Amino acid sequence: MGLELKDPMMADQDQNAGTLTGQLLVAMPGMQDPRFAKTVIYMCAHNNEGAMGLVVNKIIDSITFPDLLAQLGIESIGYGDQIRIHFGGPVESSRGFVLHSPDYHRDTTMVVDDTLALTATIDILKAIATGGGPERSMLALGYAGWGPGQLDQEIIANGWLHAPSDPDIVFGEDETAVKWEKAIGKLGIDPRMLSDTAGHA
Repeated sequence: MGLELKDPMMADQDQNAGTLTGQLLVAMPGMQDPRFAKTVIYMCAHNNEGAMGLVVNKIIDSITFPDLLAQLGIESIGYGDQIRIHFGGPVESSRGFVLHSPDYHRDTTMVVDDTLALTATIDILKAIATGGGPERSMLALGYAGWGPGQLDQEIIANGWLHAPSDPDIVFGEDETAVKWEKAIGKLGIDPRMLSDTAGHA
């Protein structure tokens, strides 16, 4: 598994105004793609070159964090054993990403905003395994990606809502539907009142 972060669209985050960078993308009830049904995605980048985010509410049950460490040859002393691995998205599904609190920072860390950062190198896994990682973290395999203008079109077509980010949703232990309902609740919307033809925020 390569944990490298070299996506061009993620290289320049200086101009986040007017983008969804640092926000939550919330699937509408009528989402046609089953991979994204009732998903909540933390947007790591959204600019003219495209968009990239991590699904924060789908767990991969087939592999545990200790299993992953063993595959990578990383010794653990018991730290992080409770970490669950998320389905980050369908793109590069064997590639690892760690979304985390900004108390951990290395040269390869991309600071998204004041509350969250992203690191995709193996060093952060080693740090977590030995107790030196960030205070809060979420590990995902794969990511969700869009080409230039693609996400904007999906939003116009009522595929997605967007909501302010909330670290408690990103890092919380809730299951898929609960996080989805909490994210929609941040918009003051009752999920039961939504349909696939509803307007978007």
